[in-house]
Amino acid sequence: MGAINGFLLDTHTLLWSVQEDHKLSPHARAIIEPLDSKLFVSAISAFEIGNKFRIGKLPEYRYVVENYHEIVRKLGVFELPLHSAHAFFASRIEWNHRDPFDRILAAQAASENLTLITNDAKFSELPWLSTLW
Repeated sequence: MGAINGFLLDTHTLLWSVQEDHKLSPHARAIIEPLDSKLFVSAISAFEIGNKFRIGKLPEYRYVVENYHEIVRKLGVFELPLHSAHAFFASRIEWNHRDPFDRILAAQAASENLTLITNDAKFSELPWLSTLW
């Protein structure tokens, strides 16, 4: 792995930056708010948000679901597609964590040399993953 190329927003980080920015840490906010930060959001986050909204787990994020592409554009965030290399990497991670969304995010961040901006302590179990909060 080489130098860090930017930052990948965990799904909750994206949601909070849109509707509940008071939940962001000062460090996370300082990276997310400037328009010159190289920020990415995974395609898997769009699926996670839409799916959890559909099953009633994120009813408060209707605005995000209905305006996702516009939100991403206004935040100046690059969309990170999900590739088969990411999926295979995620499937091979030795990690006692079954959440497929988190596995994909960890694999994408590591594969693309991105720092994952997350409040989820589970990611700290992966010594090869760069995270911040």
